[in-house]
Amino acid sequence: MLIVTGVIEIAPEGVEAAKVAARAMVAETIKEAGGLTYEFSQVIGSETLFRVYEEWTDQAALEAHFAVPHMAVFQQALGQVGVVSRDVYRVVGGEKQPLR
Repeated sequence: MLIVTGVIEIAPEGVEAAKVAARAMVAETIKEAGGLTYEFSQVIGSETLFRVYEEWTDQAALEAHFAVPHMAVFQQALGQVGVVSRDVYRVVGGEKQPLR
């Protein structure tokens, strides 16, 4: 399993456009094969910070995700809304266990 997680900060004037683009992207992404979890959400307490959290079965599924048309549309939208910073990374391996 792969996990993709991190944060993206959007310029204040681009937040609403980023939300619209993210809603459309998530609606399509959750239909993709190999995707276990996909979340793109605004961080509570911040108008401009968004958390990315994804779980994929393997690298092939993640690469297929990056190649779908709705990701190209989303990347183009991010280029227009004013990304202030992006700190997103991939975590490979590990076993998922309940937290007790």
